[in-house]
Amino acid sequence: MSRDDALLAIDTFYNSDAFYDLLNRRVGFRTESNLPGCEAELQRYLDEEMVPYLTQMGFSCVIHKNPRADAGPILVAQRFEDDALPTVMTYGHGDVVAGYDEQWQDNMSPWEVTKSDDIWYGRGTADNKGQHTINFAAMEAVLSLRGHLGFNVIALIEMGEERGSPGLREFCAEQADLFKADLFIASDGPRIAPDAPTMFMGSRGVCNFVMRLDAHKGAHHSGNWGGLLTNPGVVLSHALASMIDRNGKILIEGWRKSTMPNSVRAAIAKLHVGGGENAPQINPNWGEPDLTPEERVFASNTFEIRAFQTGNPASPANAIPASAIAYGHLRYVVGTDPTELLPQLRAHLDAHGFHDIVVSPERDPMYATRLDPDHPWAQWAKKSLEQTAGKEIAVLPNLGGSLPNDVFADILGLPTIWVPHSYSGCSQHAPNEHILESISREALRLMTGLWWDLGAGDTPKSGS
Repeated sequence: MSRDDALLAIDTFYNSDAFYDLLNRRVGFRTESNLPGCEAELQRYLDEEMVPYLTQMGFSCVIHKNPRADAGPILVAQRFEDDALPTVMTYGHGDVVAGYDEQWQDNMSPWEVTKSDDIWYGRGTADNKGQHTINFAAMEAVLSLRGHLGFNVIALIEMGEERGSPGLREFCAEQADLFKADLFIASDGPRIAPDAPTMFMGSRGVCNFVMRLDAHKGAHHSGNWGGLLTNPGVVLSHALASMIDRNGKILIEGWRKSTMPNSVRAAIAKLHVGGGENAPQINPNWGEPDLTPEERVFASNTFEIRAFQTGNPASPANAIPASAIAYGHLRYVVGTDPTELLPQLRAHLDAHGFHDIVVSPERDPMYATRLDPDHPWAQWAKKSLEQTAGKEIAVLPNLGGSLPNDVFADILGLPTIWVPHSYSGCSQHAPNEHILESISREALRLMTGLWWDLGAGDTPKSGS
C-alpha cells in the first residue's frame, strides 16, 4: 500500500457520501455553548458521538470535568503504538455559537447539512465540527489502509472554545503529563483564499475590553437640559477619536507593534489578502502606515471598535442619554505584553482628560504565538502539503485571528501547525454558516497525505 493508495481511499470515502453522513450527524447536536442550558448537549456530543467514534479507531477516551465549574467538559483521547514513534497532539472543539434558527435563508435548519451546489450549509460545518471531522476521517483512512498509523496520537476535544476556552489553560497546565508530544497539528480558521491551501503556525492574541461613561442618573429632556448636562455619547466619541485616527492608525502609546523577523517578513511577502467570493473590499489606506495590507493583518497590532451605544438607537428620544458604552479589542502580535494593554489605555485616557471613563476587561485575553516558518516541523509539513496539493501553499507565520494556541505552544511547549479547511466568506458565527465542497474534498486529501507522511518515518528528530 502506498501514499497514492491512501489518497484514492479518501477520495472514495468522500464520493460515497460517508463524509456527508458523518458531518450531518455531528451538526445535529445543538452544542451552543454561549447559550444557557447547553450543558447536557455539550456532554452528549462527547458521550454519544466522539467517544464511540474514537474508540473504534483504537483510542482510549476519558472525559474530564472542566476546572471551571461553569464551563464545558474536555475529552482526552490517546492512541499509542510505540514509544519510539513520533507523537502528535491534535485538537478540535465541538461547541458552536447560537444557531439563530429563524435567520437562515430559505428556511434552512442550522442543525442539518444542506447542500446547494458547492456549498454545504449548517452550524459548525466551518467552525469546528467540519474541520475536526476531516482530520479524524483522514487519520482513519491511513489506519484502515496501513493497519497502523506509524505514530502516536493525543487528541483533545473541548466544548467551550466559542466562550474563549474557559478552563483550557488551567486543565492543560495541571495535566501536562497527558500531552507529552513532538508536535501539534490541528485545524481551525480560514484559508487565505478558497483556492489556496494554507498552513499557519500561531495566531494573534486578542484583548477585549469595555469603556463606559455614566454621566448622570436617567435621560433628561434635551430642550430643558441641552447645553447644561454632559452628553456621554459625545465625550466617549472624543475619547475613541483620541485612540485611533480616521485612517485606522493607533494613537495609544505602547499599542503600536510590528515585530517581524526576516523569516516572517519573507513568508508574508508571498501572501495576498482579500478577494474571493463574499469577501469585502479592502481599503488600502486603512491601518498602520508604511505596512503592506498583509503585514497589517499578520504582523501588526490592530484596534477595533466592535460596538458603541448611547441612548436607545431602536427608539431614539429627544433626550440627553445617561450613559454611553463602547466595546473594543486589540488584536496583537508576539512581542506585545497583554498585561500592559489596559494600564496603557488608562494612562492614555487620563492624559487626555477622560478620567471619568471606566475601563474594564471583558474576558481573559488570548495570547499571541508564532512558530518560525523555518522551524524543521514547519518545513516538513509544508513539504507534505505541497506534495499532495501539487503546488505551493500559503504559509502564514500566524493567523490574523485568535485561537487558544498559546495553550499548546507556551504551556505545553509544542511546535504548532494549523491547516485550516474553511475560508473567510464562510459566514462563521452568523446565519448561513457553510463550507465549500471543493475545499473539503481537497482538505481530506491534504490531511491524509500529512498523516501518511507522519507515519512514514522521514520526520524531524524528537525535540526539533
